[in-house]
Amino acid sequence: MNKGSTENRIINTLNKCMNLTSLKILNESFMHNVPVNAESHFKIIIVSNDFNDLSHIQRHKLVYKHLGTIMDDIHALSIQPFNEEEFKLNPTILDSPECAHKK
Repeated sequence: MNKGSTENRIINTLNKCMNLTSLKILNESFMHNVPVNAESHFKIIIVSNDFNDLSHIQRHKLVYKHLGTIMDDIHALSIQPFNEEEFKLNPTILDSPECAHKK
């Protein structure tokens, strides 16, 4: 049973499961060929020292593990994971590409 918006479920889950310094979630569904108010495409900019000593792939796996079945409701997820020091040195957020199938 899904309670609340997908975005809120992501926020609540990651706040509960990780020691976050910063979490920004962008619903990028409007950039795609989906219904109005869809919650299917997200970008997450996440800063946590839980990522210390983890490779980029391990960081993504950790986020996916915590999101669990929430991922069943998401078509695409861009994850930009940083530890605190990395984010202080280079807080660059990558732009998402335009969808080739957007009407």
